[in-house]
Amino acid sequence: MAILLLAGIGGALIGYLISAPISHNEETRAERAAPFQEGRFVNFEPQAGTEITLAAIIEALSDHERTSPTGEIPVVSIDPSLLDGPPEDGLRMAWLGHAGVLIEIDGKRVLTDPVLSDRASPTSYVGPKRFHPSPIDLQKLRNVDAVVISHNHYDHLDQATIRHLSKQETQFFVPLGNKAQLLAWDIPDAQITELDWWEEATVNGLRIVSTPSRHYSNRGTFDYKKTLWSSWSIVGPTNRVFVSGDTGYAKVFSEIGTRLGPFDATVIKVGAYGPGDAWHDIHMTPEQAVQVHLDVKGGHMLPVHWGTFNLAYHPWDEPIIRTQTSAAQKNIVLATPKVGEFFDVHLDNEFPNWWEEVEQGVNTDD
Repeated sequence: MAILLLAGIGGALIGYLISAPISHNEETRAERAAPFQEGRFVNFEPQAGTEITLAAIIEALSDHERTSPTGEIPVVSIDPSLLDGPPEDGLRMAWLGHAGVLIEIDGKRVLTDPVLSDRASPTSYVGPKRFHPSPIDLQKLRNVDAVVISHNHYDHLDQATIRHLSKQETQFFVPLGNKAQLLAWDIPDAQITELDWWEEATVNGLRIVSTPSRHYSNRGTFDYKKTLWSSWSIVGPTNRVFVSGDTGYAKVFSEIGTRLGPFDATVIKVGAYGPGDAWHDIHMTPEQAVQVHLDVKGGHMLPVHWGTFNLAYHPWDEPIIRTQTSAAQKNIVLATPKVGEFFDVHLDNEFPNWWEEVEQGVNTDD
């Protein structure tokens, strides 16, 4: 009993220590777009059911020997010289793994949820580890105008990456309540913009709009839903990109499409879903991801949030297989580049099904 008590106290202490510091804008604003109840943010959609059925338990515990790839995931190393100076006008993108995407839009660079550390965890010793290396060494990442953060989970908000970019005067855009976390990491106040849903700011000619999503937040035990989560709309003089962040499916995506679309490209999460109704509040299926792309009036669709960390029960490549099938049925232009591979949204691109060769044990590294 004493050992269990000490373990419980230790666990609670760790949970308290890693809980996120909270900005208190949510308490001082007279009006806010994001729903806020009893000291916590909530979603527009009604809370999904939490009943755990026998079928969900069986599905969660069976047939998961392929949650990690059997072969080597191909990675195209990004030449650091490509980041010298501003990019050309147009719209190019490179997937860095998981939810991280380097977007070159109308002569500016924007990073989404960059996690270049080896683990999505509060420690470098345990926690989900990358299936593949980062396509660029963190110390060589430079000339990024802006970073948009969807929420504060460890697979989306990485201290090492944020602190490195802050030394280059990169501007950071975070949902309501998350500014305090970056300040705790010694990020200068002038480089942080904290936004409620539908609020926007500008950086070097780009409009950065915080748009709604359906998720939750926490970094520890005592900060559950204390900070907001967002999708993002990046609006340039010529091009527009929608970034879903982590989210379940929600009706509000149609409103985003009406108010800010059409988008030349979307970056939409397709992986880490699971059995049971509770998942609907936080993640969506590949088929729902395709519907979000249609709802926001997207052009090219880049599927993310798969292929980097083992965060769910399904086979690691199931999200992209299902997304590809659904996108083909809806005549959607799907971009499936290798990690680190740049592609021009406005050109005709051909992408091989590289994940098939990974499962066959074939090394497709460039």
